Amino acid sequence: MPAYAIAHLRDAAPHPEIAEYMERITGTLEPYGGRFLVHVTRHEVKEGSWPGSVVLISFPGIAEARAWWDSPAYQEIAPLRSRHIEGDIILVEGVPEGYSPASSAARMRETAATE
Repeated sequence: MPAYAIAHLRDAAPHPEIAEYMERITGTLEPYGGRFLVHVTRHEVKEGSWPGSVVLISFPGIAEARAWWDSPAYQEIAPLRSRHIEGDIILVEGVPEGYSPASSAARMRETAATE
């Protein structure tokens, strides 16, 4: 099942260390099958507020996403970003092929009925 690293980045200003981070990050992703799906592209806010930008990286599974995050190669370059960009980063599992929110709703109704 795929997994994703999602970053909500704010207050990014150009800095040579950020450029170095961007030049080196792909090399940290490749051993874990990671690839960018979204990288600081324009977005439309439809509800609420979302200042800043979005980065979305896909991985074959959550084990690969965790291994990438914890890898010495990524941990070496992470401070190049974190010293200059405020943000939130999460790792999250995707849903299986054929997932239906209607099935989850049915389970929710069953649970609610037994309480």
